[in-house]
Amino acid sequence: MTTATPDHAEIRAAVRKLCEGFSNEYWQRMDRDRCYPSDFVSALTDSGFLSVLIPEHYGGSGLGLSAAAAILEEIHRSGGNGGACHAQMYTMGTLLKHGGNEQKEEFLPKVASGELRLQAFGVTEPSSGTDTTRISTFARREGSHYLVSGQKIWTSRAEHSDLMILLARTEKREEVTKPSRGLSVFLVDMRDALKKGMTIRPIRTMLNHGTTEVFFDNVPIPSECLIGKEGEGFKYILDGMNAERALIAAECIGDGRFFVDRASKYATERSVFGRQIGQNQGVQFPIARAHIELEAAAEMVNKAVSLFEAGEACGSEANMAKMLASEASWRAADTCLQVHGGFGFAEEYDIERKFRETRLYQVAPISTNLILSHVATHVLGMPKSF
Repeated sequence: MTTATPDHAEIRAAVRKLCEGFSNEYWQRMDRDRCYPSDFVSALTDSGFLSVLIPEHYGGSGLGLSAAAAILEEIHRSGGNGGACHAQMYTMGTLLKHGGNEQKEEFLPKVASGELRLQAFGVTEPSSGTDTTRISTFARREGSHYLVSGQKIWTSRAEHSDLMILLARTEKREEVTKPSRGLSVFLVDMRDALKKGMTIRPIRTMLNHGTTEVFFDNVPIPSECLIGKEGEGFKYILDGMNAERALIAAECIGDGRFFVDRASKYATERSVFGRQIGQNQGVQFPIARAHIELEAAAEMVNKAVSLFEAGEACGSEANMAKMLASEASWRAADTCLQVHGGFGFAEEYDIERKFRETRLYQVAPISTNLILSHVATHVLGMPKSF
């Protein structure tokens, strides 16, 4: 049995207060100019919000995933975007759970203080997509180093990170007994790698997400950068993915509540034909439905987070939470845009920006179809479709 997820009311209030210092105009400017919100990320770091999952021994708060989820939800409900820094919360877990003591003592205090940013997660490749076992980036051991060659794509925040959690093959797929074997995880110092054959190419997308392609051309990485055991990296990454999906789901709940808040307020204030548009059931019912769907999705997010904090298996729950929350936030976004009519398309209302931002999460970090496939096979026991 799991206990109820803490609400973290004090943390939520503090995050809301911090977000008040970053106006709608700030986020509009970041979006318009495709800028990284450095001031916002620095404020979150200085407040300790980005290090809530890092143990106190290393300079963090030592709190559970529910605290991180509360922080990200409130950022998104305020109209901000936690995507600029959320990776630090879940990538750090790979280092914390599976890294050696020297690695943790060296890097975690610096991540907690903001001296170093751990924002980049190098997993996805152009030819493999979400089939992670088919990645081809290869790390070949040579003496005291690994030489890494290959390409990663959709590596967000690579231009704004000092460190990267990198997944690469150390054994060829056709030479291992299971496809998930032969994958290893490295903590890459990107500052050094950029001088030795790593290159970054930005990808401009429909939203300001700072995503990139990263190329490795025989980049030497010291062997002490290997996290855990060589060849065991796939299961290390899965630990981080469950946290990632739960946290992304919390962001979607925040987005959805942003849209419901805005739609309810506008429908109450806007008058057409001599009456508030919110009096019309054709306007109020879709908003009410969006709220109900968000409340239901939030309960699944709470369940996934509770299981994670209890150390129990939560892969299916994290996936279901991410799917339900992303779909609920998208429907809330569509409803909010419809309620605002033409004003919803105007930059100054923030609806179109958040509309674009929340659409991402039905595709990333895992697509809806892959979640359905996971549930069909791992929960319902049906045969695999691929």
